[in-house]
Amino acid sequence: MNTLLQDIRYGVRMLRKSPAFTLIAVLTLALGIGANTALFSVVNGVLLNPLPYPHPDQLVVLHAGKPNFAFGSISYPNFVDWQKNNHTFSAIAAYRSLVFNLTGSGDAEQLFGEYVTSDFFPILGTKPVIGRSFLKDEDRIGGPPLVMISAGLWRKKFASSPDVLSKPITLNGAQYTVIGVVPADFSLPLGNFQASDLYIPMGQFDKTALQHRDWGLGIHGIGRLKPGVTLAEAKADMEAVSRDLALAYPEFNKDTTAKVRPLRDQVVGYVRPYLITLLAAVGFVLLIACVNVANLVLARSVGRTREFAIRAALGAARGRVVRQMLTESLMLSIVGGVLGVLFAGYGTHAALAALPRVLPRSETISVDGRVLIFTAALIVITGMLAGIIPALSRNAHTDLSDTLKATGRTVTSARHRVQNVFVVAQMALAMVLLIGAGLMVRTLVYLWHVDPGFNPQNIVTFGMSFPAALNTADPETIRQQYHQLEDQLVTLPGIKDVSFLWGALPLGDDDETYFWVDGRPKPSQNDMPMAINYIVSPSYLQAMSIPLQSGRFFTRQDDEHAPSVVVIDTTFARKFYPNEDPIGKRLHMQDERVVEIIGVVGHVKQWSLDNDSQISPLQEQFYFPWAQVSDQYTKSYGSGSFTMARGIGGDAQVMSTLRTAVRQISSEMVIANSESMSAIVADSFASRRFTMILLSIFAGLALLLASIGIYGVIAYAVGQRTQEIGVRIALGAERFDILRMVLSSGGRLLAIGIGVGMVAALGLTRLMSSQLSGVKPTDPLTFVAVGALLAMVALLACYVPARRASKVDPMVALRYD
Repeated sequence: MNTLLQDIRYGVRMLRKSPAFTLIAVLTLALGIGANTALFSVVNGVLLNPLPYPHPDQLVVLHAGKPNFAFGSISYPNFVDWQKNNHTFSAIAAYRSLVFNLTGSGDAEQLFGEYVTSDFFPILGTKPVIGRSFLKDEDRIGGPPLVMISAGLWRKKFASSPDVLSKPITLNGAQYTVIGVVPADFSLPLGNFQASDLYIPMGQFDKTALQHRDWGLGIHGIGRLKPGVTLAEAKADMEAVSRDLALAYPEFNKDTTAKVRPLRDQVVGYVRPYLITLLAAVGFVLLIACVNVANLVLARSVGRTREFAIRAALGAARGRVVRQMLTESLMLSIVGGVLGVLFAGYGTHAALAALPRVLPRSETISVDGRVLIFTAALIVITGMLAGIIPALSRNAHTDLSDTLKATGRTVTSARHRVQNVFVVAQMALAMVLLIGAGLMVRTLVYLWHVDPGFNPQNIVTFGMSFPAALNTADPETIRQQYHQLEDQLVTLPGIKDVSFLWGALPLGDDDETYFWVDGRPKPSQNDMPMAINYIVSPSYLQAMSIPLQSGRFFTRQDDEHAPSVVVIDTTFARKFYPNEDPIGKRLHMQDERVVEIIGVVGHVKQWSLDNDSQISPLQEQFYFPWAQVSDQYTKSYGSGSFTMARGIGGDAQVMSTLRTAVRQISSEMVIANSESMSAIVADSFASRRFTMILLSIFAGLALLLASIGIYGVIAYAVGQRTQEIGVRIALGAERFDILRMVLSSGGRLLAIGIGVGMVAALGLTRLMSSQLSGVKPTDPLTFVAVGALLAMVALLACYVPARRASKVDPMVALRYD
């Protein structure tokens, strides 16, 4: 310990004597360690931290596997049978999202709600703040109208009063009794679950729809395995249950199976490859930082040649000198690590604020104990990596007599080779990172230019609730209200088109309907085809700028009194009418309607911009006029509608105009949850954009550090050759010759580094092929462009010391020691 304290005190004095070296080394390590700490805090929060539920490894999600959907929604009768017939779950529950209009408690509001079954909250270990959860007897079709509210709604509408229990609230015109309050921190970060203000028993959903075994209705499940049950056993059990249901109900369940998936995979599985890619990239940044500092330490050690020789002559063992250099390197790493943690804290917070909704579980991301342990280990490893090679290289010279007689600027060729290897390594690592970032940039450029089949610019989408009286109105009154509202909104200044829509939304919600082609044998329920179902206003096509290929789109005359019509897309036409004109042909719908095809429109991307058909084989689409929806469903639209509007000017201005107009029409009408169609398109590749941004930042850091590294080596080499350069100039060498000599020295290292980096990138970029679109992992344009960029920046870094060398005064240089 005494000798260690001596090394530390001596190291502090030596670092204070070289403030420029110390500052550069500390900042370099701070950038490398900080970037790694920041990204590990993300990986820790998203991937490593356990889910915030009791025994989270027992939690799974359940879906219905169907021919067109690997993870489709579950029909309610099938779910009930899954509950009764499984042997591996302690409980399973179902949930389904919907929007509700809250009236009678101050201003009218539109709120997100979830229909849930009675086991939903117990499975997740969530206990109400006050009150209780739903009982088994209340979890049935036709059960009592009960509701649990969120802590936020309890505070906002009821001032957190315990008297809220047993109070009625009006939702969609019907009264529900409050029985409990859900904790404020409750969340379930699933894509098909919305953290909501309202939770209502599943039996309160459309009672007729719940009884259809062939209707999924957007219902999905969550379950808790019995203690000791493995995932494989649960899957085998549910496969047996599915086979029994297929035998009992072959018309509906022949090709339907229960899909069981760990909750963690459902929550974070889609971001795992992106985070692993980024973690590997930031590791490269740290390696470059270590190499950079090692080069600095190696160059600095030349000025200490006589010091180490004198210490060795006075009896210091080689190990003691190595330990001294490692101690100094670790001290640099510790200071850099502390600064890096500060950088990580601020940087992570800024990144999450700038990129909302990209990462699941983002609220759990922080610099916690595990992250600090990781950083501490990183500091030790970084200090050792940055110091060990310079220390060993320094002590490879053992001829004390020659060292003591040599000038302070003598350097061995071995040390030159080590420095050159460091520069090549920096260039190669930077090349790999830059190519990875370049490929992601090319991917994002490709996605931005993919034609989604519609024009998302200047379109806003929003939910709009209607007055409570319309919830109980007859279908004719509801239709009239919609027509009047559409006429009022489309005449507003700055509004070009308005359309109500139900069913599917491109790159958003989906809805499907079974059908069969008229004139062909009716298939069994299991073999009946389906298509993506859009229910829209006549102005929808114009609002979305979807091209009409043939025939016509809907008009106001296609109402409930006119013959039923449908418009199909080009994919539908190619599949079901490959060699004939579909106009005038008829389709039989699942609800027994017969509709006539009146038009063919362009195909739109429903699932994804780039791999739409890979996400789901279901590509066929058809459109129905909302005015021809059955009376039963028209009555369900009395609570409100999803709406879109194309405007002139900014989205905020359009929404302001619409809100003002709706308030003037009725104080009970509410617009909520507005979002631009451009944002929906952008969100469809948000994870890749997040990866591209961070990868570009890391690549920029790598480029900066690599440039500093090659600058340092060339500048150091020029300093060592000052006398030689002076002699060359004195003997007649031109300044251009000196400039060329220095640049060629750096150019050789650069060429080798770029070559090694390209070879490494050819192999490593294949690992990120699943994250690329529109560009191959070996894209030659990206490789060439990145190589040119790196060469240009590195040569610029070499030019500065080369220019200084070309201006050396021969008389000064000949006296230089």
